[in-house]
Amino acid sequence: MRTATAPCASHDPTRHAPSYYAASGLSQPDRPALQGTHEADVCIIGAGYTGLSSALHLAEAGFKVIVLEASRVGWGASGRNGGQLVHSYSRDIDVIEARYGKDAASALGSMAFEGARIIKERIAQYGIDCHFKPGGMFTALSSKQVHQLEHHKALWESLGHQELDLLDAAETERHIGSRRYKAALLDRSAGHVHPLRLAQGEAAALESLGGRIFEQSPVTRVDRGDPATVHTATGQVKARFVIVACNAYIGDLEPRLASRSMPCGTQVIATEPLGDRFPEILPTDHCVEDCNFLLDYFRLSADRRLLYGGGVIYGARDPAHVEAIIRPKLLKTFPQLKDVRIDYGWTGNFLLTLTRLPEVGRLSPNIYFSQGCSGHGVTFTHLIGRVLSEAIRGQATRFDAFAQLPHYPFPGGRLFRVPFTAMGAMYYDLRDKLGV
Repeated sequence: MRTATAPCASHDPTRHAPSYYAASGLSQPDRPALQGTHEADVCIIGAGYTGLSSALHLAEAGFKVIVLEASRVGWGASGRNGGQLVHSYSRDIDVIEARYGKDAASALGSMAFEGARIIKERIAQYGIDCHFKPGGMFTALSSKQVHQLEHHKALWESLGHQELDLLDAAETERHIGSRRYKAALLDRSAGHVHPLRLAQGEAAALESLGGRIFEQSPVTRVDRGDPATVHTATGQVKARFVIVACNAYIGDLEPRLASRSMPCGTQVIATEPLGDRFPEILPTDHCVEDCNFLLDYFRLSADRRLLYGGGVIYGARDPAHVEAIIRPKLLKTFPQLKDVRIDYGWTGNFLLTLTRLPEVGRLSPNIYFSQGCSGHGVTFTHLIGRVLSEAIRGQATRFDAFAQLPHYPFPGGRLFRVPFTAMGAMYYDLRDKLGV
């Protein structure tokens, strides 16, 4: 295994991206880089949600845990995302059943709503001040998408999720100050958070239980064995178990995993505080995402800024002007904000798999990994942290449900995967625009 992360050249790994989240995060202690030789029950590579969730579950169970982070806690997608608690996976349970059978659908369906519950439990248990607000909405822009919402509601209710309301256009407009939408599905059990503060609060919770986090400690290789040895430039950790939790920032640490995934960039902007204007935009303060293949998503921050994100850049190239990409999308939804000032714009990478389902497994008997949330990372990472901790404790039934899903390399390999995937996305984007 090779170097653990390959940050974009425009991003300083010692500092967070220039986002609203970084400007309003929790105060953090100075965490040292790894020096010398250490021993642990579990060494986790990556201090994003997957690594922190796994570490916290294991520390609660009495394991000695060390987390190695190449940059800072929450530096990657965990500290840059839209902050929305969206249930299930990027391919829903009916698609899973059609592809992989009823047993796989039943196993994954039983866990589809667990990630959001874990987040809420963590916030309450450890008093994490991450600006949690309840309620989320999926919106339809065409008659076809209205039917998709009807199907979505019936599917989730068949899985026991009853906290859903289907709203017509007039009802939707009472929640969202826009006339774009023909309908919406309100999920009262969803919600939104300040994502970086959530990661930082979970890191503090881990440290309160004796877990250790070393920042500025990119991993250079992992020697398989029992114990395994995780190396950085200035130290090493000998551990009974290792979890690779790098996602889109894995770089060349494990080429086998990189061949079956592709980093993708998404962009977010934050407006100036809207003050008393916020009821024009989101009077009920729910988060929103539309049903397009290349979807838009938005919500209000705690200080009533509109956070608006969207678009996908396959291959994770950093755009030069985030505002130029996202502002037109914002104004298409909220033309009444034509004069609003944009205070922040940033980009972050998520990891896409060909199946759009997360890839979970073992690299050796005691080295575990999870990657490729494909846009549903906030809730899934918290679920898989619990599932990985169960597997390490010898209860692998739920882990195996994910590990048994097949995964494939992208067509064209690493050279042509970006243009091939972009062409496919253009096709589905055109269908959305035509409403077919």
